[in-house]
Order: sequence, then C-alpha cells, then structure tokens
Amino acid sequence: MEALAATELPRGPQWQYEPKWDGFRSIATRHGRKVELQSKAGRPLGRYFPDIVEALLQLKAKQFMLDGELVIPVEGDLVFNELQLRLHPAASRVSMLARAHPALYLVFDLLEDARGESLLVEPLRQRRQRLEAFAAKYFNDTVRLSPATADLSKARRWLRTMRGGLDGIIAKNLDASYEAGQRSGAMQKIKDLRTADCVVGGFRYASKSRVVGSLLLGLYGSDGLLHHVGFTSSIAAGERAALTKKLEALRRAPGFTGR
Repeated sequence: MEALAATELPRGPQWQYEPKWDGFRSIATRHGRKVELQSKAGRPLGRYFPDIVEALLQLKAKQFMLDGELVIPVEGDLVFNELQLRLHPAASRVSMLARAHPALYLVFDLLEDARGESLLVEPLRQRRQRLEAFAAKYFNDTVRLSPATADLSKARRWLRTMRGGLDGIIAKNLDASYEAGQRSGAMQKIKDLRTADCVVGGFRYASKSRVVGSLLLGLYGSDGLLHHVGFTSSIAAGERAALTKKLEALRRAPGFTGR
C-alpha cells in the first residue's frame, strides 16, 4: 500500500500520524526458518540485509508478515547512502558493511499474525492494536515498532523539528483496510520541503545529445566562493533546444570557484 502526496496534514479523529523514514520500504515475511525481505517494487532484499534476516529469525514468532522501513543509523542520524552501499554483488562486502553499520527494521503495520491469520481487511485501528501487542511480545533491538500518534499538534511538531533521516509525515486513515498494491488517499505523505534560491553555475548535456540535460546549482558560502549544491533536470523537452543556446552563450570562466 502506497501513499498519495499531500501538501498539508489531514485533520480529524480518523487520522493517525507516523514519521516518514528515509529508508527502504520492505515487506518482511517469515514461515518457519524461511525469511524474505521484499522491496516496494517486489525485488528480494534479504541478501543485502543479512543482519535484518538474522534478527527476524531470532524472533520467537515463527510466522508473520510485517510492513516497515529498513534504515541505517550512523552517529544518531539515518544515512540513506549507507543503504545504497549495501546493494553490492559481493556477499563479503555486504557482510563487512553490516558489521560496520548494522541496519534497523522499523515496523508500522502487521499484515499476518503469528497464527498465520491475514489482517489485510481489518481497519488500521485494529491492525495497529494487534501490531503493538505483537511488538511488545516479540520485537528485539533490531526489529522495532515505529511510533504513531493521533495528536495533530504532535505530528506538526514532528514535521517542524525532524531531521537526520526523517523527511516528513505519513497520515493514515484508521478506518481503512490495507489496500495492497494501491496508492490510496487513505494513506497520505506530507514531506518536509525547504526551498533555496540557487545560482546556475553550469550545465550538463543530456546523454548522447547536445541539448541540456540538467542545470548545476550553486550557493555562495561565507568564503565568497560558489559551491556546487545539487542539480535540477526538470526541463520540458520542448524547451531544451532554446535553453541550450541561451546557456552556451552565457558560458564564462570561472564557473564554480569552491566545492
């Protein structure tokens, strides 16, 4: 089940609010000694997260299906790049990364309980109660319960103050069942967006083309130097040729003078 993008937190007694973790969404299933981690796109993730597979095998529950987020904390912050480093073909490399920075699995939904009963048609308010009871009985230091609140003011405070691997709030309708494979209005994501006015310090041509593919963005630092801070490629195809001519005519040294 996926969320629809929204610009503000929905309000009302039917809404529950959760942190939006900056990680890999994953469904975890266990049947006996068999554990599977599956990405949002349906790809297997278990080989990249042997530490999570082992933690799920250590749970006393022998059967379940969980929905949650894989994250990696480093010095108190969740670091998305560490997740990307795990997607490596060499098992020895993955094992080394897992020892250096162990992952966590933050669980926010229970889709099948320890008796093998499917909870997909149950409303979220019942699934959450069942999840909290399941977590209290079975979870460990690696498999953890993701927090949730029905307090709108608390959710707004999370949105204002969250940093370090948190990038918004997920609002969920407590009366809704789990709509597998659907992007539903019963689940909304409100992201923590910040804006900045940037200098266009350069551009890249598109792959195998002589029209602009992306603009390179910069900000001046306190040292007076123009530092590269990111890029944007949101350029309409019909505008690229004319924009390319304009950019080529504006090319001047020195461009970026800092980082």
